[in-house]
Amino acid sequence: MHTHTLGIDFGTSNSAAGVAVNGTPHLMTFAHGETTLPTTFFFDFDSRKTLLGTPANQALLDGIEGRFMRALKRVLGTTLMHEKRQVLNERVTFVDIIARFLRHIKTTAETQTGLTFDHALSGRPVVFHGADDPREAQAEADLRACYLAAGFKDVTFMAEPEAAAIANGALEQPGQLGLIIDIGGGTSDFTLFRTTDAGIDTLANHGVRIGGTDFDRAISIDRVMPLLGRGTELRNQFGSGTHTAPAAIFNDLATWEKIPFLYTAQTRRAVDDMLRQAEAPEQIARLAEVLRDELGHDIAFAVEAGKVSASKATANPKIDLSVLDASLTPALPADLLPDILAGQAAKLDQAMVDILTDTGTAAQDVTQVIYVGGSSLLSVVQDTAKARFPQAAHKVSEVFTAVADGLAIAAERS
Repeated sequence: MHTHTLGIDFGTSNSAAGVAVNGTPHLMTFAHGETTLPTTFFFDFDSRKTLLGTPANQALLDGIEGRFMRALKRVLGTTLMHEKRQVLNERVTFVDIIARFLRHIKTTAETQTGLTFDHALSGRPVVFHGADDPREAQAEADLRACYLAAGFKDVTFMAEPEAAAIANGALEQPGQLGLIIDIGGGTSDFTLFRTTDAGIDTLANHGVRIGGTDFDRAISIDRVMPLLGRGTELRNQFGSGTHTAPAAIFNDLATWEKIPFLYTAQTRRAVDDMLRQAEAPEQIARLAEVLRDELGHDIAFAVEAGKVSASKATANPKIDLSVLDASLTPALPADLLPDILAGQAAKLDQAMVDILTDTGTAAQDVTQVIYVGGSSLLSVVQDTAKARFPQAAHKVSEVFTAVADGLAIAAERS
């Protein structure tokens, strides 16, 4: 049987897959006809079923008893990937869990096209953890293992910004010196390329481990965690005086991939101890409620929605924490985002400086900057890039599907 190659963008927050016909990409459709699939998992304790994507998100919102996971791409390369843990009726690793997600994409594509996909052309971030991080090679090996466990016979990787460049017609515009800025849920990737008659000449790739989930984390720590007791004082258990509530639990609660690991008896007991010593018991009581009712992901989604609202400069953007208290809706004015995200913006700017320095390129020689990935829509991201490349044409691509489109086009040519 003749087999084909499926282009797959396995993302931190959302995924997509497609094939191309005569150079035109066609993406698979999932729930409600969407061409992107949330990279989320829900393990339903009652039905014992594993839900993926939009149904997983809905189960969480509906308050169904179970365990929700998101941002597992950020676990690639870590020891967590191969640790077995009890999920529903079996002990599985994160390799097994991610493989189920990729198998769902494979099956969906085969059903919709009538083709057999034994080969995958997968996007990969320029860096998973960092250029010199020892986990880097292991992360790609882990992702390869996930694809093979999903039923693919082999997988080839392409840098996600390179795929985005293909999708944005770079092959049809010789003579351009362009920069792709691809900011997804977990990483920010930069590719400097020149287009020639022969195709794309990638001059350099550079990446940093900053993405939409990091923006969410910064906003949550600044605007939400103080409402749950971050920065408040606890009375010393022995003797007089106070000390600040431990920051670690708040940092983890603001971090998408760490939220599921907080729902333990040990953590709940620690928070109960904090509540007894709290100088601000109302806030710590909210933290206890979050852990008791497993509301961490509800809060994270509320922060993400507030971020999107603020980035669109909608009227009176807020973070809706009514899941905790109907009156708890901290404001998130757009003009606060540059201050909250200043640290991330500085790292993004440094990454742009680094790729220019590495290639001996002057900023004014870059003719176009192309934005890819949902988080590239944030004004703080584009303002940072426009300040660095004021003379370039700045183009917003199909931010959510450009990588998958490019992979589909490249898969047809492979």
